[in-house]
Amino acid sequence: MKRAIPVLVLSVAGLIPVWRYAPSHDTGSSSAATEAAAPASTPSASSSGGTTTTVVSGSTIDTEKGPVQVEVTFADDKIASVRMLQQPNHPQTTAAVPELIEETLQAQSADIDTVSGATITSDGYKESLQAAIDARG
Repeated sequence: MKRAIPVLVLSVAGLIPVWRYAPSHDTGSSSAATEAAAPASTPSASSSGGTTTTVVSGSTIDTEKGPVQVEVTFADDKIASVRMLQQPNHPQTTAAVPELIEETLQAQSADIDTVSGATITSDGYKESLQAAIDARG
């Protein structure tokens, strides 16, 4: 009887993490590749002081970690800013987004490096960014 109580307590303590486990949402694809869920939005343009500003949303890309979507603001022919509309709730993503945006502004294209530790998010970001650039025309 003296051994039964600790065995029971330790067994229950060992099962609690198993009961609380929440698997990541699978997109249903057999590979880790991303797939576009929605097309890029049509550009909206405004003009002020001789500069034409165009805002375009990229496609929503479903990744293993969650959806990724960017919004790109163009000032004339340059990428002025990038904003994440959707991103996975993941620590690596939170750390990677500022790096991805900074590289985009420097490169002025979607031809940027993948952030180590956030490969899936980086790939979804680049795909959504390229869709926004293509939608702008």
